[in-house]
Amino acid sequence: MLGKVFGRFLGPLKKGQDVSEIERELPFAVMLFTLMAASGVTIYDGWKKMRAINLLPTFQKEAEEVVRQVEVLGYDPLTVMYRRAENTRSRMYRDFLAGYVSSVKSGVNVVSFLKSKMRSMFEAQSAASNRAIEKLGTLIEAYAVMLIVTLCAYILYVVVSSSNFFDLTTGSGMTSGSNTLLYLFVFLAMPMLSVLFILIAHAARKSNLTTLKEVYRRALFSFLPAVGVLSVFLLVPSLQEAVSAISMTGIVTICFLIISVPPWLSYRKIAKVNFTAEDSMPSFLRDVSEARKIGLSPEKSIIHATKRGAYGSFAGVLGLVRSQIEWGISLKKIFENVKRKIRSWPVLVHFFILVETIEIGGGSAAALEILSEYSEKSKDIESNKRATLKPYVILAFIWSVLIALTTTIVAMTIYILANVSMPGMTSQVPLASVHEQLLVLSIGIILQCWLSGFFIGKISEGSFAAGFKYSAVLAVTAYVSLIVSQNLLGGMYAIAPPT
Repeated sequence: MLGKVFGRFLGPLKKGQDVSEIERELPFAVMLFTLMAASGVTIYDGWKKMRAINLLPTFQKEAEEVVRQVEVLGYDPLTVMYRRAENTRSRMYRDFLAGYVSSVKSGVNVVSFLKSKMRSMFEAQSAASNRAIEKLGTLIEAYAVMLIVTLCAYILYVVVSSSNFFDLTTGSGMTSGSNTLLYLFVFLAMPMLSVLFILIAHAARKSNLTTLKEVYRRALFSFLPAVGVLSVFLLVPSLQEAVSAISMTGIVTICFLIISVPPWLSYRKIAKVNFTAEDSMPSFLRDVSEARKIGLSPEKSIIHATKRGAYGSFAGVLGLVRSQIEWGISLKKIFENVKRKIRSWPVLVHFFILVETIEIGGGSAAALEILSEYSEKSKDIESNKRATLKPYVILAFIWSVLIALTTTIVAMTIYILANVSMPGMTSQVPLASVHEQLLVLSIGIILQCWLSGFFIGKISEGSFAAGFKYSAVLAVTAYVSLIVSQNLLGGMYAIAPPT
């Protein structure tokens, strides 16, 4: 029964992900079909070649099915494509298949149809990217609202627990159950809500980097020392003076930094090369296309293009490509070597299409012009997405400072009001109790800001690995805000800050 419930809940989400994967790969698949058609390759032969392209896994599976129905079941390729059009959930893919079948039957120039369809797909992709940015912006706003609700809950708890509310209404003081409720809220409920938003962001934003296993592996290796450091400070009695000097919030922040900094440095090294490659690849393809127009061979066109000095850190990879061409290594072997250096999915797809264009059709100037033109459009779409989402990062720092400052100010102010401004109360709030509550809330705030970094990293750069950078910076931002506010107000009210 439980499996059926989860199946009903996750089924539509999986279907939506399948459609998004098809439509993400579709423009590049159509580009391949177009370039092969311009080189005299039929679309069915194109499907057969598509089976070997693991950079387009969705269309690799689709190609396997198309070829199976033709060669095993004996159906005509056009009939198979028309049936696939009827069964697919993607409107864009359905229009492409049905349009191709119709154009072949009516005798229309197939290359012209494919070029027209590819142009409309990239325009649709650009519009879809703008809509996706709006959805991500809405998601960030919803996350900010959730954090504001968290702040209100923190303040409400502080007000209730610090004002002898229970003394006034029930005649009894705060119970251990209320502290248990605080721990559950701070260390379970709020982190689970953040994880939920992170999962939603994961479904809404895809990363261009194909694999980041070593970054996550380094994070896992960093997690164990962090747990060890925290355990030593908590369990070794002789270190209690050090705990008092550093403060428990400082120790927790240090542990989060131990977890985040090593994978952050690892990711930074990978991202620098790959993001530069994404920005430089359209210029490289344009240089290859222009060199081909003046009569250079495809290989010499690539060599000529790699000599340009405006590719940044991507120039090292292109220098390796040039050397291997001059050594006589085949382009397909060179592409396999590039895959070991570059992990950006768009860059690898465009480089693969360049290799296929040269291997199949001799790298005609017209085919290379198509490739360079649409590579530039892909870059513009991705650059626009990054530039639009970048300002949202500022919100993360604003809410980190806001939650830290407001919670501290309210907690200490309510304590003063309860113990100084109302001396007639039956019992005053113990300072140790205020310190304990404020310490729990402070650690919870740092944890919340640390988790927020992964949400922001996924939204802004499409990868959880990018979140290690933001998580470390946000945790430090929250810690500094807490220390400044607690020491400032503690000095004003002659209250020692919690440790």
